[in-house]
Amino acid sequence: MNEKVKLIEVFENKYPGRDYNIIHTAPEFTSVCPKTGQPDFATIILEYVPDKYCIELKSLKLYYNSYRNDGIYFESVTNQILDDLVEACQPRYLHITAEFNVRGGIGSVIEVEYESEDFFKDNLL
Repeated sequence: MNEKVKLIEVFENKYPGRDYNIIHTAPEFTSVCPKTGQPDFATIILEYVPDKYCIELKSLKLYYNSYRNDGIYFESVTNQILDDLVEACQPRYLHITAEFNVRGGIGSVIEVEYESEDFFKDNLL
């Protein structure tokens, strides 16, 4: 388990027999461009269907803040957040939208998602 994952605390889901969505929006995410050293700002939208555990919000904030001085590309940080959150809470489904502010005349939106094998099977039409 990496140091960043250790920041993420979880608590027991009181309704593990029910699929329900949790959506958290963090409009103040920051990291650093590894090429220019300039700060990157984003809104991170986390949507997930918990299984046994839910993500505790204060620890999620501290986890996001841990990227403040990291030089990392948009695509990499978004995928790393997904991997870390999946490892920490083992959800049925998790989707992240990272809406990065315009820099150099270009705005970027990165979306990644995870579906557990059971979630996919249980939700086929």
